[in-house]
Amino acid sequence: MTASKKKSILLKIAKYLGITFAVILALLFLTPIVFADKIKEQIKKTANEKLSAELNYSDVSVSFFRHFPSLTLTLSDLNLNGSTPYKNEKFITAKEVSFGINVASLIFSKAVKIDQIYLSDSFINVKVNAKGEANYNIYKSTKPSNPKDSSETSLKLERIEILNSKIIYDDLSTKVHFDAFGFDYLGKGDLNKAVFDLYSKAKIEKLNIVYEGEPYLMNKKIDADLITKVNVNSLSFFFQQNNLKINHLLVDFKGKFDFLKDGYNMDFVIKSDNSDLKDVFTAFPPKYVTWLSKTEIKGNTSLLLTLKGDYIASKNIAPDLNLDIKIDSGFVNYNKSAFPVSNLNLDIKTKVPSLNPDLVTVDAKNLSLNIKKDYLKSKFYIKGANTPDINGDFKAKIDLQKLTKALGIPNLELKGNLVGDIKTNGKFDQKNKLFPVTKGTIDLENGYLKTKYYPNPITNIIIKTTIDNQKGTFEDLKIKLKPAQFTFEGKPVFVQADLSDFNDLAYEIKAKGELDVNKIYKVFSQKGLDLDGFVKADLVLKGKQSDAEKGNYSKLYNKGTLELRNIGIASEYLPKKFIIKEGIFKINQDKMSFNNFLAAYGQSDFKMNGYLQNVFNYATTKTGVLRGSFTVAARYINVDEFMSSTPVNTSATQTKTETPASTATKQTGVIIIPTNLNLQLTANAQKVYFDKLNLQNAVGNLSMNKGKLTMQNTGFDLIGCKVAMNANYQAVTTQKANFDYNIKASDFDIKRAYNEIEVFRKMASAAEKAQGIVSLDYQLKGRLNGNMEPVYPSLDGGGTLSVKDVKVRGLKMFNAVSKQTSSEAIKNPDVSKVDIKTKIKNNIMTVERFKFKFAGFRPRIEGTTSLDGKLNLKMRLGLPPLGIFGIPLTVTGTQDAPKVKVGRKTEGLEETKDTEQ
Repeated sequence: MTASKKKSILLKIAKYLGITFAVILALLFLTPIVFADKIKEQIKKTANEKLSAELNYSDVSVSFFRHFPSLTLTLSDLNLNGSTPYKNEKFITAKEVSFGINVASLIFSKAVKIDQIYLSDSFINVKVNAKGEANYNIYKSTKPSNPKDSSETSLKLERIEILNSKIIYDDLSTKVHFDAFGFDYLGKGDLNKAVFDLYSKAKIEKLNIVYEGEPYLMNKKIDADLITKVNVNSLSFFFQQNNLKINHLLVDFKGKFDFLKDGYNMDFVIKSDNSDLKDVFTAFPPKYVTWLSKTEIKGNTSLLLTLKGDYIASKNIAPDLNLDIKIDSGFVNYNKSAFPVSNLNLDIKTKVPSLNPDLVTVDAKNLSLNIKKDYLKSKFYIKGANTPDINGDFKAKIDLQKLTKALGIPNLELKGNLVGDIKTNGKFDQKNKLFPVTKGTIDLENGYLKTKYYPNPITNIIIKTTIDNQKGTFEDLKIKLKPAQFTFEGKPVFVQADLSDFNDLAYEIKAKGELDVNKIYKVFSQKGLDLDGFVKADLVLKGKQSDAEKGNYSKLYNKGTLELRNIGIASEYLPKKFIIKEGIFKINQDKMSFNNFLAAYGQSDFKMNGYLQNVFNYATTKTGVLRGSFTVAARYINVDEFMSSTPVNTSATQTKTETPASTATKQTGVIIIPTNLNLQLTANAQKVYFDKLNLQNAVGNLSMNKGKLTMQNTGFDLIGCKVAMNANYQAVTTQKANFDYNIKASDFDIKRAYNEIEVFRKMASAAEKAQGIVSLDYQLKGRLNGNMEPVYPSLDGGGTLSVKDVKVRGLKMFNAVSKQTSSEAIKNPDVSKVDIKTKIKNNIMTVERFKFKFAGFRPRIEGTTSLDGKLNLKMRLGLPPLGIFGIPLTVTGTQDAPKVKVGRKTEGLEETKDTEQ
């Protein structure tokens, strides 16, 4: 072939290639333009048909050049909201979401086929509330009427790519939270099938996992190679092959996860076989990284975790959890210690059926280590939590200083020679007085403890303990502590105890020393107490519990003193701490006397003198009753601060579409009188504040016995008058209390009572337009609600209201009578020296017949009124001059809108039943 022909052929090839390239280039630009409307329309149609959540984006573009050579539709600034109950919160946001489109489907098919998805700079925020309702249920799982109809968009994905994204999963029902930052993902799968395999590779720069507020993995790097089978119809995932690498630790993860209507079904198996012990520590939280860099670690470890079953929070159904951990031939040496830990062996199997602590079993077949010739050997088996079966064996002869240095325990300096030998086997059941058969000793010599939280150590720690129980009962249990002592801040503390027969505790205790509670607390915690707590003891206690209970004080030998200063005492019955500011107890047999004992509770202050009895029995048992008698003087007492502050757990029937109320009704709670108190008090308080009442010069005799408070000859000043009262009070629950009282109040200003006493306003609302002087002698019983307010339908009682020089102005009932009888003088009556007797029951106040006279008229009134203001009264208006002739009237309606009729016919006022619980 000649050179000219070769040149001609090359020119033609170049020409055709150029034309072909130009056509392809033109198609790359024109195809997106030609098919853009079809693609956009199909995307909108698919979103409306398939998604139940709101989808928004700022712009849509179609191009071959974003992910060349794929034709991609890109949604910019995408926002996809969640499903109910999170419809107004973002589920997925992304800078760009691109869909790769099969070009052939644009030309030869009615459907647009998507075979690639690209997600970049996205934030996926998964939320599940406490009821198990999630925000990811956005897909409409409707079945097509014709299964062969292929008009829907196809999702056979040849590529799924997620770049530089963030995932947050927050599940309040399981209390699981995890964050994944720097998430990159590459996968493929035929999402158009009901069941498809998803092949994935994933990397996470930082993974955080938190369970019940406790971090388990923090800032961990993850590499994963996964094969997951997905069933779209049932929304289930089957993890067939999943190799994870958490930092340097290799983990095999298999299992299944199904979404149920109200929860999950799961079957997970996570294991790591024959891993290097050091690699395990690389998966630990970040605070261990510094420790690991200075520590030589050897040994093999295996881990197996399984989680299997349903999790349905609303039905209290939970899966079974099993965790097995083994460490063989472990070696740990921190910072090149001269005494490393060797022969570290661990074999523990833990089972938690239904995640129920009462069913937990922990089988520790081996927990042992050596430091040169020193050793620690232990094995134990525990079944159950409330009444556990225990089988354990513990032996140790070890130098604690060598152990802490070899392990590199941070912020702790510990010394001392620990020798222990304990064997135990049996059930611990406090209710049935069972204690495991136990025999052993624990001795610590030359102990020393120092932490970073306090500059000075606890020194000279000596503990010699023996425990013996051969029959497995409380009666046979013997514990001896001879001695226990330590020195802190140069002051020695010494304790010696000999305890036996825990059914009828026989005790011999000696305690002597001074202890600064604030400073000793700082040794163990960075946060100090708010109090400068100080305890000084010099005590000898010897006797039997039964003798203390029966009053056989001659058989006891209890002597000594106990000095307390600024000590806070918390109780389940009180919302605040009771603070002992200053007090010296003198102990003689069963009596603990105190003089000028100063205390505070919230805003209240107390000065007490008296004695307590049965203190030891009260402090060491749940059944012991504290007896005593003392006087209390106070400048100010705020009774409201003693209320239990218990929230009410209200529940209401809701339909499926209803959402729970944002806030539940809360009540302060009634005052709880502990049932194990038998105390007599003589009280004197200058000021007492209770439920918006300001009492002054309060005095009285109070007794507390078996949860009941009785007040006798109690008096106080209220609104300028003397009030005398006897009363009984007892809490039924934290939100309910019963009471009864007799009250006498002489010559009080009715106008001031209406303005200052809320209960008076509610029970005598007619007094709003009255002024003058009245007296009261009344007996009443009933119930208080959770705000210490009377439940009006429960009130039952009666008494006399004595009226003295009372003027009534503008009362609507008398205005109505005046209008009906055309008597102007009746509008504003002046009343003097009238006794009004009433009875209260079932929300109805019955007014006995009473007469009075003013301006020549002689009215007579009787009938009933309800505590919510309804009237049903009969009235006779005696006319001047002597009232021989009169007009019969009936008054009905309400106090705000009375209805007056001439005549004798009345209607019965219905009783309002007591429905409040």
